[in-house]
Amino acid sequence: MLKSARKKDRDPEGRMPLVEHLRELRDRLLKALLAFVPLLIVALFFSKDIAEFLSEPVPRCTSEQDPRALAGKCAVLSQIGITSPFTTYVKVGIMAALVASAPVWLYQLWAFIAPGLHKNEKKYAISTVVVGTPLFVFGAWLAYKILPLAVPVMLSFSVDGSVNYITVDDMIGMTVKLVLAFGIAFQLPLLLCLLNAGGVVSGARMLGWWRGMVMGIAIFSAIVTPTDPLSMIALAVPMTALYFAAVGFSLLNDRRKRRGEGPELSDDEASTLDLTPDDIGPTQPVGAPRALPEQATGEADGSAGRRVNGYDDIT
Repeated sequence: MLKSARKKDRDPEGRMPLVEHLRELRDRLLKALLAFVPLLIVALFFSKDIAEFLSEPVPRCTSEQDPRALAGKCAVLSQIGITSPFTTYVKVGIMAALVASAPVWLYQLWAFIAPGLHKNEKKYAISTVVVGTPLFVFGAWLAYKILPLAVPVMLSFSVDGSVNYITVDDMIGMTVKLVLAFGIAFQLPLLLCLLNAGGVVSGARMLGWWRGMVMGIAIFSAIVTPTDPLSMIALAVPMTALYFAAVGFSLLNDRRKRRGEGPELSDDEASTLDLTPDDIGPTQPVGAPRALPEQATGEADGSAGRRVNGYDDIT
């Protein structure tokens, strides 16, 4: 009963006291946990398989005496310490549960933020989710496909006669970091389109940035990818193409805005104002205001005061 009354009294624009905001946040977190905990229990049964999948890009040696290991063409996958297998097992399960429950906790985050957004802001937020999710998935897929090519290149720098030992934690951490780096990097065009749609930056200005953007993308790709040119090119080329796609979208969006809003004025130019009343012609004089019915006549005595054009002394 109290909960239904609380929902009825809620402001239609999403305004509420701080206590209500905290209560709303608590409810959203509980709902997200109700989705996360069961998926965590399920993911723990498959943690070993998931860890195997994430560490698959490593070219493995059968033993330390493998000639390929001494030549730096493969590595020995290891787990160091008594607690290392268990901590890896738990971390992989938590990570898998977070990914699997992402639709639920992302929706709860959206439901917590949405009441405070305007209608056009909600539209942009929904478009961000619809377009941003495929871009992130494509970037993550590209990163996982690059790893089997990048790891042998990095192992080739080994000192002759040495054996590489790669822990499962390091390999899983590297895989996750590279997947996140590629996925987040592919959100660049979406960010630029949102800035243009919000009127922050124009398409012509973004086009003028192209030299600096291409150089910045190349530097970013060299930093986040492993130390081989193949991975850098694999990230830089799609990001550059997506940047120019965002510029093209922004130019078209600016043209559409100009058609809908008419000619633009500079910041120091005043627009012309038409001060002519709508109901008379430009050469006709403006007459005296018409009196209200109760003001049309005045009294001869001083009880009502002297009226001029229907108005007494007071008004």
